[in-house]
Amino acid sequence: MAKDISEHIKYVRREFNDTPLLEKDIMDNPMDLFSQWMEEATAADLLDPFAMCFSTVDKIKGVDSRILYLRGMTDEGYIFYTNYDSDKGRQILEDPRVGLNFFWNEISRQVKINGVASKIDSQVSDEYFAKRPRRSQLGAWASDQSQVLLNRDALDKKLEEVENTFENKEVERPPNWGGIIVKPTYFEFWKGRASRLHDRYTYELIDGIWKVKRLSP
Repeated sequence: MAKDISEHIKYVRREFNDTPLLEKDIMDNPMDLFSQWMEEATAADLLDPFAMCFSTVDKIKGVDSRILYLRGMTDEGYIFYTNYDSDKGRQILEDPRVGLNFFWNEISRQVKINGVASKIDSQVSDEYFAKRPRRSQLGAWASDQSQVLLNRDALDKKLEEVENTFENKEVERPPNWGGIIVKPTYFEFWKGRASRLHDRYTYELIDGIWKVKRLSP
């Protein structure tokens, strides 16, 4: 079976839809173009268009990546929420340079973003936390994210303790849980084309101005 799937992976091919990304489609501000692409990905009824691969650097493990959900877009950057004591929270504290990657397979688009991560204002985190489902709020207290867990029973027991603590009460935001904003310094917009001759454009922030280049596929 392992050999069969290996052969399948080696030779499977499909063509991307051949809609181009041309110079006339490129905007002065990449954040405007990203907003347009996100709107179009959402309108296409894709599954979780706001899911992204989020990459950090760990002094021991090297590059560390995981899938997260984008939960906010502002003029300054892109927001997600996490436990600040998690691996990614600790890694951001050590080195705030991070990478985001959005891949929308069905519409043959990908966006890569590099930027600098930092905590958002606590009031914004409070407002977001207050709108989360109660079970998710309780879970934020119950989970010591990224820490070693003896077994599932231990987690369930911790959740039960938290439920008792907040019985008939509003669940407050844990002090070690909140938002992170990534302020972008680099974008790459990729549009899949036939025969792997893709369209690729990069934006780099230099002295406060976005500089655009087209790359070979």
